Amino acid sequence: MRREDMADLTMFLAVAEAGSFTGAARKLGLSQPALSHTVRRLEARLGLRLLTRTTRSVAVTEAGERLLETLQPAVERIDERLADLTRLRERPAGTIRISTSEHAAETVLWPAIDRLMAEHPDINVELNIENRFIDIVSDRFDAGVRLGEQIAKDMIAVRIGPRLRMAVVASPDYIARHGRPRAPHDLARHRCINLRFVSGGSVYAWEFEKNGRQLRSKVEGQFVCNRTSLVLRAACAGYGLGYLLEDTIMPFLDEGTLVRVLADWCAPFDGYHLYYPTRRQASPAFRLLLDALRYRD
Repeated sequence: MRREDMADLTMFLAVAEAGSFTGAARKLGLSQPALSHTVRRLEARLGLRLLTRTTRSVAVTEAGERLLETLQPAVERIDERLADLTRLRERPAGTIRISTSEHAAETVLWPAIDRLMAEHPDINVELNIENRFIDIVSDRFDAGVRLGEQIAKDMIAVRIGPRLRMAVVASPDYIARHGRPRAPHDLARHRCINLRFVSGGSVYAWEFEKNGRQLRSKVEGQFVCNRTSLVLRAACAGYGLGYLLEDTIMPFLDEGTLVRVLADWCAPFDGYHLYYPTRRQASPAFRLLLDALRYRD
């Protein structure tokens, strides 16, 4: 069906229900001659007279009645669907898809999502956990979560977590055998556990900062993997120095499984941000999630 056919049918229905061109024109915000011309055009296209016109009223012909029998239920169903869409806009419901890293999902996202889903059963959340950057627009995600310094400038970014800090750690046995590095350049004589990025395949360079001086160290060692959980296990097993987020190693420091080194070279940095396109029309469900995640000092 062409768009003009749909428009003409809508105008015919308005005239038939109003019983006059004058009343229908007033309801539609059109002039009476324009409305009469549109209905005549529809009749000419169908080759049927749909309305019988008199000086005082308009009556529906037999052909018009048959057309009404089809049109009225269809329009009612469309009105119902539009009402459903309006309720969806006003009610927190639907699916929210987020691209994130594993650490952000477990430490920041899950506590808020857990509360949100419990309070709003109509809200569904899908987390896609990857350690690589993706285009959230082309991949049809509602939002992404990454470190603040890594977010494109054309995105809206909302801080959802505290500042973070890295830590260089090793087992007490490793430190006893190989000594304690005092500065980043000492890492050249140590075994280090490397993390390889899934996208691009490059090995992560360890970043350090002290008194405004920034260094990036490419380190070497016996073991390389692409999961931080395995870097942690390898460090605990004594295979070398690991470079991990501070909050992930604190329990191991407390129990003495790991020892921290180069703490004075590990400065805090911007934590996780939720980001989404500037042109995005936020649903009630997304606004609720955003408010639940927003970091408050």
